[in-house]
Amino acid sequence: MTVPQTAAPRRFRAIAVQPKWSAENFISDDAFRGWLRGQLEAARPHLSPNRPNLVVLTELNGLPLVLRGAGWALPLKTFERVALALFLARLPRALPVLLREKVSPIRALQLAGSADNTRLYLHTCRDLAREYGVYLCCGSAPMPRYRMVGGQPVRGAATLTNQTVLLAPDGTLIGVTDKVHLTPDEEAGGVDLTPGELSEMRVFPTPVGDLGVAISLDAFRADVIGRLEAGGCTVLLQPDANGAAWTSKEGLPPDPARLRDQPVAWLESSWTATTTGRSIRYAVNPMVVGNLLDLSFDGQSAITGRAADATKLRSYVMTDPRPGFLALTPWVADGPHAELQMVGQQLAAHSGHPREDAYRTDVLHADLELPASTLAPPPRTPHEQALEIILKQVGQPRRIPSASVWVLAGLGLIAAVSALRRRH
Repeated sequence: MTVPQTAAPRRFRAIAVQPKWSAENFISDDAFRGWLRGQLEAARPHLSPNRPNLVVLTELNGLPLVLRGAGWALPLKTFERVALALFLARLPRALPVLLREKVSPIRALQLAGSADNTRLYLHTCRDLAREYGVYLCCGSAPMPRYRMVGGQPVRGAATLTNQTVLLAPDGTLIGVTDKVHLTPDEEAGGVDLTPGELSEMRVFPTPVGDLGVAISLDAFRADVIGRLEAGGCTVLLQPDANGAAWTSKEGLPPDPARLRDQPVAWLESSWTATTTGRSIRYAVNPMVVGNLLDLSFDGQSAITGRAADATKLRSYVMTDPRPGFLALTPWVADGPHAELQMVGQQLAAHSGHPREDAYRTDVLHADLELPASTLAPPPRTPHEQALEIILKQVGQPRRIPSASVWVLAGLGLIAAVSALRRRH
């Protein structure tokens, strides 16, 4: 689409939603639609009636759609066991992908269901953007890269990136961004995603800012922030899913030995980008919370700006108050570091503590202003052209059958192990 531009200053409202998820939110189409709709409904009281609204959702909120149709597997309790059970149960669809495209079982499992899950994800977000009349950063989801063949979108072989999709209030596509820097849990030892290309990152001018997306770890990386700054980004979007206790230690590449408290590390992302950047004026960083099987997610969502725009002193727990936070979700507790670290452990999956899974949800908003944009919308990529077609499609995803093929489990396990051995 062509996003309308005016010479007048852009006044808009940014909204960050911090939701809580659980595996049950993803076992059916209706459960997923209801969970995502609940986030827009929570945002409704915060929507401005007289200026455009930008709603930003969280990272990997489409990843658990691999559980769609698999409520029977949840008693297995860990993501690793559930993934193996799903691969075996969905062997007729997953095994050909594994063998033909020479990918791992976990990527084959995701690619085998990607057509239906991508359509469900995109159509749900499209419908919500239209219904609530908002500019929507859908969060992010593992999705293939598509291209047009004979007038129809066709999935590219083997590729599965962590993608953010931006939609206009009429549900049409603004643009897509892939995550470039993957965490270890997203790489081959985890959900096995494909890193995006830095050269493909672009800035999208809209009435709610010149939007640049840096998914989670990308917002910590100088090459990503530098490219978005060079492209004229004024509003940085950082969808996030931090898979660790918020008060634990963090150490990630390129220096995993450099351990520091998670909240201290987070100051190196959006807050730094807005308080020290050149073109980036604001950043919106929503974070999902909750226990997903045996995985725990936690954090504090924030909207940040220049120090002069946000003079009130505040910050994440376990850090000193400072300017730059326009809006910030409180954590579940406050106090000495040792006490907070203990609370983080109590919240975690399978802790058995009364506080288990008692994370805080929230909705943040801030009214922002920017001068008129001088940027031109970037040209469509072949992938974006294909997603435009998917967004225009109607119809329901195919129903995933129950575990009726468990009789093939032994054969599936042998085939998967044999394929892995050939790859290594």
